[in-house]
Amino acid sequence: MKVAVIGTGYVGLVVGACLAETGNDVLCADVDGAKIAGLKENRLPIYEPGLEPLVVRNQREGRLQFTTEVGRSVERSDVIVIAVGTPPDEDGSADLQHVLAVARTIGEHMNQPKIVITKSTVPVGTAARIRAEIEKHTRVPFHVCSNPEFLKEGAAVDDFMKPDRVIVGVDSDDAGRVLAELYAPFMRTGNPIIFMDTPSAEMTKYAANAMLATRISFMNQMARLCEAVGADVTLVRKGIGSDRRIGPAFLFPGPGYGGSCFPKDVKALLRTAETNGMRLDILESVEAANERQKRLLFEKVERHFDGKLAGTAIAVWGLAFKAETDDVRESPALVLVEALLSAGATVRVHDPAAVESARRQLGDRVTYAAHAYEAVDGAAALVIVTEWLEYRNPDFDRIRRLLVRPLIVDGRNLYDPVRLARLGFTYDSIGRPVACASS
Repeated sequence: MKVAVIGTGYVGLVVGACLAETGNDVLCADVDGAKIAGLKENRLPIYEPGLEPLVVRNQREGRLQFTTEVGRSVERSDVIVIAVGTPPDEDGSADLQHVLAVARTIGEHMNQPKIVITKSTVPVGTAARIRAEIEKHTRVPFHVCSNPEFLKEGAAVDDFMKPDRVIVGVDSDDAGRVLAELYAPFMRTGNPIIFMDTPSAEMTKYAANAMLATRISFMNQMARLCEAVGADVTLVRKGIGSDRRIGPAFLFPGPGYGGSCFPKDVKALLRTAETNGMRLDILESVEAANERQKRLLFEKVERHFDGKLAGTAIAVWGLAFKAETDDVRESPALVLVEALLSAGATVRVHDPAAVESARRQLGDRVTYAAHAYEAVDGAAALVIVTEWLEYRNPDFDRIRRLLVRPLIVDGRNLYDPVRLARLGFTYDSIGRPVACASS
């Protein structure tokens, strides 16, 4: 099948590479000439495990190409995937200018019947707006479908190649048959492809992310209460996660959710409700709780130093909003670093993949360590924000020697408090009692 993917950001690049991997003829188009030039030389603009080999292999075998000629990519394709960004507008709503600009280009280059798929995260009703924009410029028949992505950063290739479900909003049985054929290679294990109308498909994406964000904020609130009453959130999580009505996923407390999806999608859903004369009180609380949670690690550090952080060196492990990505958008780590700097601390940071992304926001106000232990050397405390594998089993004796004060504040509950206390640390985690060497 000849497929055009418009947009080579996170979603578009993963979609294009994975569709090419299953034998489709894919042309990825983007107006960013520098990005396209890099992709032609197999230089990826994002860090995503498993993606680079797909791009390299499928370019070499001729199934995947990159171009800045968006119109030409439309003309030579049967299926067009819109995968451009929908950043939040000032009022929290999704900014659709890029999506509608692509729709206009599609209409202007509609040389034969085509299927247009919206992969970008867009509010309910966007498919109708895309249809209307295309119809302004062509009389050629076409279909508009909604096919929201459910890709986790750090596991996007696996999520696309082995989806637990595929959601497709269609406007006709004919379009449904084409999409069923396109996705057939990914559904061989029996997981469902679920067809529905386009508004329901658009709503499903926001509802799914809002539910996951709610679970995260709920568990973070429970962790705060556990600390207040002396309970252990790890045990509470196991207790409630074993209930089949609840399940164990997304019940790990942490420093708050970030990234490109949950914050943006919660805001967009709140805005959609507002424009329809409704209030989503639960999601308003979810968003407020998450903003408070992003301050928690700083508040913990501040308490250990009695509010006197001026001139104190603090080491921070992890800048990405989650492991296995270089994405620092809405990252709790940046909130922590900014708060530490405002309090007069000096900050040394390390991340296996996100240093350059973070540098664009933090500049030269922090020290960037090439190795994790380099960040710790001479610091008065170590704060862990991102759950990278290399942080899970470090050399604690070495850390103890390098720190001028044996304090670890762990935003991901990576370590055993009893063990850390036995090794001589003061260990402060999320939703568990503080462990001290003297206890």
